Amino acid sequence: MKDDRHTDIPATEVRFPASAESLAHLKAGDAVALSGPVFTARDATHARIVAELERDGMLPHRLAGQTLFYAGPTPPAAGRPAGAVGPTTASRMDVFTPALLAAGIVATIGKGPRSTEVRAACVEHGAVYFVAVGGAAALLATHVLSAEVIAYPELGTEALVRFELDRLPAFVGIDSHGADIYETVATGADQPGGHRGVSA
Repeated sequence: MKDDRHTDIPATEVRFPASAESLAHLKAGDAVALSGPVFTARDATHARIVAELERDGMLPHRLAGQTLFYAGPTPPAAGRPAGAVGPTTASRMDVFTPALLAAGIVATIGKGPRSTEVRAACVEHGAVYFVAVGGAAALLATHVLSAEVIAYPELGTEALVRFELDRLPAFVGIDSHGADIYETVATGADQPGGHRGVSA
C-alpha cells in the first residue's frame, strides 16, 4: 500500500542527531526527510533554556548536539502521539538562536525567514535551519512516532518535548554556508535543488 505521507519530490534523508559535518552537504532549497529525535521548543521554553545556559554555562537536558523544532504539539489524538504538529514562526526565536547554536544546538526546524544574525550564526557554527510547511499540522503529526515530555510540563503545549520523527518533509531554509532560501526567492534567483518557493 502506498504511504500517502511521502511526497513525489525527491528528498535527501537526514537522520538526527546530526553533526555539523553530516549536514555540510545540504544546500538551501533542498527537499529533505527528517528522522530521529528532535525537541519541541517555543518562546517560553527558549527563555527557560537560555536562562539555564547563562546560569550553568552549558545547555540543559542534554540538548548539546540536538535539533530544536519550533512547534507546540497538541495532545494525542486519532491514535497519534500528538494530534497536530504545526511549525511556529521561527523569527520569534531569533533573539535566542545565536547563543543556542554557539552552545551546541546543531539544527532548528520552523517556518518563515530568519534574521541576518541567525544566518551568520549558522555559518559560524555549521548549523542548518529547516523549513516545515505551515497549515498541515495534522499531516505532519503522522510523521511523529513518539512524544515524551522532557522538561517544563507546567508550560503545557510549550513544554520541552522529545519527538521521534519518521521522514518529516521539509526544506533547507538556511544551509551551513549561509545560503538562504527566502533571500533567494526575494531576489528572484533560481534556488538550489530546482525548487523556487517555500510556504511561510
